[in-house]
Amino acid sequence: MALKYKIDVIAALKEAGYNTNTIRKEKIMGEAMLQKIRGGQMVSWATFETICNLLDCQPGDLIENSKE
Repeated sequence: MALKYKIDVIAALKEAGYNTNTIRKEKIMGEAMLQKIRGGQMVSWATFETICNLLDCQPGDLIENSKE
């Protein structure tokens, strides 16, 4: 089993008005975290908290446990 993203987090952030340039400029999240998200890798709980606050969602809206 492995955790995987249920949604395209970068696209969801962009739709909410947070493009990657804004995220970096406002120091919301670093480039390393953005790259991890793009690559489908899991990030820290602090980063999940930030994403959930920006998107007004719960962690379960972002990730799921896959049996693949």
